[in-house]
Amino acid sequence: MDGTLVDTERLWWEAVEQVAERALTDADRPDVLGRPVEHTAAWLGAATGTSAADLADTLHREFADRVRAGAVPRPGALALLDALAREGVPTALVTASSRAVADLVLVTLGGTNRFAVSVTADDTERTKPAPDPYLAACHALGVAPAACVAVEDTETGVASAEAAGCTVLAVPSLAPIEEAPGRTVLTSLAGVTVASLAALVTREFRPELRVMSWNLWLGGTKVDGHRDKQLKVITETGADVVGLQETYGNSARELAEALGWHHHQAGPNLGVISRYPITARLGGLDVGFYGATGVRIRLGGGQEVDVWSAHLDCAPYGPYEAHFDGLPPAELIAHESGRLEQMREILLRIADFVPDEHGSMPVVLVGDFNTPSHLDWPGVEWPVTKAAEEAGLRDSYREAHPDPVRDPGLTWSPIHVEHEDGSGRPEPQDRIDFVLYRGKGLRVLDSRVVVSGVVRVWPEMADNVWPSDHAAVLTTFGFR
Repeated sequence: MDGTLVDTERLWWEAVEQVAERALTDADRPDVLGRPVEHTAAWLGAATGTSAADLADTLHREFADRVRAGAVPRPGALALLDALAREGVPTALVTASSRAVADLVLVTLGGTNRFAVSVTADDTERTKPAPDPYLAACHALGVAPAACVAVEDTETGVASAEAAGCTVLAVPSLAPIEEAPGRTVLTSLAGVTVASLAALVTREFRPELRVMSWNLWLGGTKVDGHRDKQLKVITETGADVVGLQETYGNSARELAEALGWHHHQAGPNLGVISRYPITARLGGLDVGFYGATGVRIRLGGGQEVDVWSAHLDCAPYGPYEAHFDGLPPAELIAHESGRLEQMREILLRIADFVPDEHGSMPVVLVGDFNTPSHLDWPGVEWPVTKAAEEAGLRDSYREAHPDPVRDPGLTWSPIHVEHEDGSGRPEPQDRIDFVLYRGKGLRVLDSRVVVSGVVRVWPEMADNVWPSDHAAVLTTFGFR
């Protein structure tokens, strides 16, 4: 809104200068432009020792007085809004200003009827640069962020829109904005048409899907502030769909609601959350601690994908038997019979929804399999991953990184360096979390293991930024 549709950024800048009783400089921009009043008030309060609440009231008043005196629409703004209305393109207003300020400014634009949806700083727990307001707007419009163009004038707003997954058209007002992939920078909205906005989506949005597998580790409850940390991981990775294990109750629902996403929770342990609409829930809700559940999601253009999340039994654990007990390959394989039976049952359930003769339907199976891969261990044909391969599922990480020595892709365990029994024995490190896939037209663009922040090892992990004992696996798929 401010600086994009109406020339208010300069009015806001002047209001802050008035309250600060000094001229602002480029160094002040991050705390002034694109920020809610409360942020700037707190920033000024820290510098002056004045009550942030009093400063916020004064900033509101100074800015409102200037808006009433004559806020001017930015060049091309009203013409573009009118054209969008004529073409029937639903439009949302997403602003870091409060509802009171937004309503005041909207008078300059001819009232609220120009927008199907408006999201202000009062409407989400976090505002820009967090993705929350754009995710809320997309959810209210009923569209995927990747099908939207966000028009922004500040780096803060651009960061919010891009974190939500939108294509961005930046029209800088006071501070410059650099071009970047998925971002177009213009000097003005004059001459921008509905067709040119549509061309941005066509040009910049390539049908991609970022799928993550993540064992939350008892819902994340072993780490302080786990929910906020989980949300930060999901937003920073840009994941579109996350297959969850150890949800520990309502993690899937709570994460999805905080993100403005869709979700499916099955039993006490498994769930899937998705930026894209879930059109079907696969496999029922009566899943125990171990098992699998799935969803069908719809991307832009009507493309559908089935995504399954699986968790296999943790015992007996093959790497322990190999490293600690010295079992030979034949015995290691024999002890996998329980997990192999679980995997075969999961593969049958997947086939019930997508039979082999319908192989064009993309299927992604993610999960904590609690077993290594036959692609990683020379001499041990671990049967669980072998069975998945025989069913036509390919290992996305190993496809992107075919050398297991150079790129081991370890997911167990970021926090366990020594075995928990206190013996001092080194904990075997292995790749036991997977993103597998099959389906004509689906291809791997990238795959990586995700762990963030300084990771303190067991048992001193309560303050970790990373809220799990597993690393996550994130694969970016493209569609041929």
